[in-house]
Amino acid sequence: MKEKKAKKDFCPHGFPDCPILGEIRDLRDACARLSHQVETDGLTGLYNYRHFLKALETEMERSRRLGLPTSLIMIDIDHFKAVNDTYGHEAGNRVLQHVGSIWRTHTRKIDIACRYGGEEFVIILPTTRLYRAVNTAQRLRKTLEEKELPLADGTSISITASFGVDACDPKENCTEEEFVDRVDRFLMQAKSEGRNRVCHRGSHGKTLTTELSREEREALFASKPGD
Repeated sequence: MKEKKAKKDFCPHGFPDCPILGEIRDLRDACARLSHQVETDGLTGLYNYRHFLKALETEMERSRRLGLPTSLIMIDIDHFKAVNDTYGHEAGNRVLQHVGSIWRTHTRKIDIACRYGGEEFVIILPTTRLYRAVNTAQRLRKTLEEKELPLADGTSISITASFGVDACDPKENCTEEEFVDRVDRFLMQAKSEGRNRVCHRGSHGKTLTTELSREEREALFASKPGD
């Protein structure tokens, strides 16, 4: 098998010592940096809301083509205003960076973690069924709860978050906006039920369990709530 050769810069006029090749490379690098900056949150290093909208549209379209679900996790840091009021806005920024680092290091390479705005985050999980997305959310919740953020004065902050999770089946006639709204309702449920928890279809009572497949029901209810 022949190895693929890397594409090399070349002079449009065919000059062996082209004086503008260096400028072309610099411009290309600058464009790449700007493109990254436009879609990256400067504080956390995660993708921003603009990238999230594009990525969700792309993954839901891919989901329809491949016949595999796309899952979405929405997260809200619990009592974040109290952190700012008690420790100051700089500490609040450190909390956001700390949380962003956990999302980045404890998710798969194919997952897309974004800062949704303020203290809210979203994670797109391509080709992922609901029960796996719920397991991921529970793992992130536990990791955040266990990793206190140390402060300069020697104290530390305990941080928790509320999670809403859902999956969009490719057979559903569901728009990106409807999907986000659905997951947001589960996030609101998690907050209203006491925070520091994961809510999803079937997570409370039996109201929505008929919408789950047998495999998902068995996987979701195999462990105790909060595990």
